[in-house]
Amino acid sequence: MSKVLLGDVAVEHKETCKGSKDGYPIVGLEHLVPEEITLTAWGEGSENTFTKMFRKGNVLFGRRRAYLKKAAVAPFDGICSGDITVIEAKPDRILPELLPFIIQNDALFDFAVGKSAGSLSPRVKWEHLKNFEFELPDMDKQKELAALLWAMDDTKKSYQKLIAATDELVKSQFMELFGDATTNPKGLPTALIKNVAECYAGATPSTKVAAYWDNATIPWMSSGEVHNGRVSATEKKISQAGYDSCSTKMVPANSVVIALAGQGKTRGTVAITEIELCTNQSLCCIIPNSSVISDYLYYHLKLRYEEMRNLAGIAEGRGGLNLKLIQGIRILVPSKAAQEEFVAFARQSDKSKFELEQALAELTATYKRIIAENLG
Repeated sequence: MSKVLLGDVAVEHKETCKGSKDGYPIVGLEHLVPEEITLTAWGEGSENTFTKMFRKGNVLFGRRRAYLKKAAVAPFDGICSGDITVIEAKPDRILPELLPFIIQNDALFDFAVGKSAGSLSPRVKWEHLKNFEFELPDMDKQKELAALLWAMDDTKKSYQKLIAATDELVKSQFMELFGDATTNPKGLPTALIKNVAECYAGATPSTKVAAYWDNATIPWMSSGEVHNGRVSATEKKISQAGYDSCSTKMVPANSVVIALAGQGKTRGTVAITEIELCTNQSLCCIIPNSSVISDYLYYHLKLRYEEMRNLAGIAEGRGGLNLKLIQGIRILVPSKAAQEEFVAFARQSDKSKFELEQALAELTATYKRIIAENLG
């Protein structure tokens, strides 16, 4: 095993599409999924300004905002964004099948971040990336590592598919029991959220006053934590003085929380509280009355994520959710017995999903450790 530079075993593939783009898949940064080594999404059509060509087997490295950890193997020839560096293995120096794991490596991403230039949208150049140093085993060991790592990646994808299938199963069960919330084919009773629940938003104590945050004990939830689904702890806490200084309110355990705003796909995301806490102004807390089980409402709204994002033109970025919009959402209100039946099924599915996610996390940790120990 010897130390080498990335530039010793790979080159930047520089090729420009000078003819028609018809028939070539198009890959932009949005198609690269963080920490996923295979490309699973792309665009079609020639209506774009991209001219950079890549070939099957090349590694597509997202050079803009390298901290997002975007790098994937191209499964075909195509055209990509100028914000993607196309990297090609030198077959006489490295097994091409191993190169993607050297690129999809936390150490390389950290190196890339350190070499990036630009404040708002930092980018890294190949001239810097090629100086990344790592351990390279002999060819026999490379073949062994590549086979192991690709097998582990296949297993990761199997777990991911099972997790997605679990979500679909819950959705299918809801549709079987209750039908679509918009068309209500089963003629179930319905109600606006404002008629079956109390709704209010939170607030944020001044971040400039240390006393509001130091030695604090009151759990305070931000919109970034809605993705956790079930919230049993919060990243931050505020003091009693901080709580008294703003209009946030305590939210009982077993309340539903919806993100009114947030980065990326956060808006419209739903969570349920497992502890008493307070929230920031980007969250709407829903405390249902006795006609609606909190867990039922949580799943009901969670399954309508896209619908909620489209309220007030959110999908097009024209607005945001607010209390009035949330209160005006119409929900299905089946019998308590039917709600309980569905909740029992959904909770069991969540338990299975959690176990799968734990297995996936452990596999991912092992996968990263093998890369670090053998290619670090």
